Amino acid sequence: MKTKRFRIGLKGKVSLLLALLLALVLVMLSMLVLAGIREDQRTRLEQSFSHQADAANLRVRQQYLTGERTDPDTFMNQNGQRLAIDLAEQSGMAVTVYRADGLFAGTSLPIQPKADVSDALIYTARGQSAYITEGDQLLYLAPLYNADQLLGTVQFHASLAEQHAFYERIRQLFLATGAAVLAGGFLIGYLYVRRQVNAIARLNEAAQRIGRGDYLSASPVVRGDELGELSVGIYEMSERIASSVRQLTEEQTKLLDAIGKLQELEQQQKQFIGNISHELKTPLTSILAYADLLEMYRDDPALLEQAGSRIRSDAERLYALVEKALQLSAMDVYELETYAESVRLLPLIEEAVNRLQAKAAAANVRIAARLTEGAAWADPDNLMHITLNLLDNAIKYNKPGGVVTISNRTETSDEGLPAAVIEVADTGIGIPPEAQSRIFDPFYTVSADRSRTAGGTGLGLALVRSLAEKQGGSVRLAESGANGSRFVLVLPAERPLHE
Repeated sequence: MKTKRFRIGLKGKVSLLLALLLALVLVMLSMLVLAGIREDQRTRLEQSFSHQADAANLRVRQQYLTGERTDPDTFMNQNGQRLAIDLAEQSGMAVTVYRADGLFAGTSLPIQPKADVSDALIYTARGQSAYITEGDQLLYLAPLYNADQLLGTVQFHASLAEQHAFYERIRQLFLATGAAVLAGGFLIGYLYVRRQVNAIARLNEAAQRIGRGDYLSASPVVRGDELGELSVGIYEMSERIASSVRQLTEEQTKLLDAIGKLQELEQQQKQFIGNISHELKTPLTSILAYADLLEMYRDDPALLEQAGSRIRSDAERLYALVEKALQLSAMDVYELETYAESVRLLPLIEEAVNRLQAKAAAANVRIAARLTEGAAWADPDNLMHITLNLLDNAIKYNKPGGVVTISNRTETSDEGLPAAVIEVADTGIGIPPEAQSRIFDPFYTVSADRSRTAGGTGLGLALVRSLAEKQGGSVRLAESGANGSRFVLVLPAERPLHE
């Protein structure tokens, strides 16, 4: 069983660091201030004692000079008690006086002080001052002089209770204030760090979302600092990644579509090879059979006429099949030149109708031409091929007794330019809805039986589309149903400006 490790988050770490820094600053500041206070108290006390010592020396000197001239020990024995009382009244502190040899001379206290000041008297005998601290009591000893003659030592009794109490109050104030500042600073720091960490957490969440493919629709953090700039950078990165992924997805879709089309094309080519093999085999078999009959029955006029007619018909069918296949193949492989010019539509369409009248009559189909004067900017030969193929399809897939209607007109294109429009409609069997989007693909046929019956190879409409696009035009299936189909060919009516 795995034990969960205790983890301190960024908020806790930074808040703890701020607390430690605040505590360190407060401790250092408190130590410096308290040391300053203690130093100030000591300096003031020294100045006060020095002033009292000077005043005591002045008082002793005056009394020594105005009194009887005696030796210092006798003077201190006679005047020590009085001097102690006078100096106590003058300084406001208890005073004890010693002789130069360190013996007690007098005190303003009710009883003689019991403190051991022998070490301090050694210093005063050398002309130096000394301190003795006992609890809240401070003894200050200073030498007494008459000019350069040491008379004795004066001892001031001072209480440090007030100074100690003031120092303790300041220390307690620092502790309370420091604790409050530390708590407040920690709280403010925690809240500030929490705000920053929350922003970082949102940025981290946004990065994880991008990693999961859930791209951002807006910047996760709106700020005016570096985190805001980082947020904008993450959002822009998300947009670029999303755009790249979309492009890759689109390219993948296009690639899959292309693969699908290639597979379909391969299948259609196989079907085309099978169809064209059958189409080539059927008329060739018929031609060979009639050729054998001609050798066998050369004297039969009826057979000669029938054989000649069938051989010619099958040869024409072979020729048309090979011509379409070669034309479409050449257009896919070579960029054939076209020689566009202004072509009058009325005579060209009439000629195409005349060429196919015999085929229409044989199929019991009538061609109705509703033509007007007009012109198209196109290659005449290519335009003739387009018209013949559209009419041929309309005848082949019509019903017995049906009608093929061809018409033309001039209209304005979406670009505001004049355009020549040719429509070919039939009353035939129509095209199934699922096949309408693919009828212009090379080798595509609606059904093998239908193509074999009508003699189609899936090349006619593909050739029409390629030729129309080379003329700067287009061809489309406008409608198709149980009542027939209608194709619309659109070509520029005038020479395009960019040529």
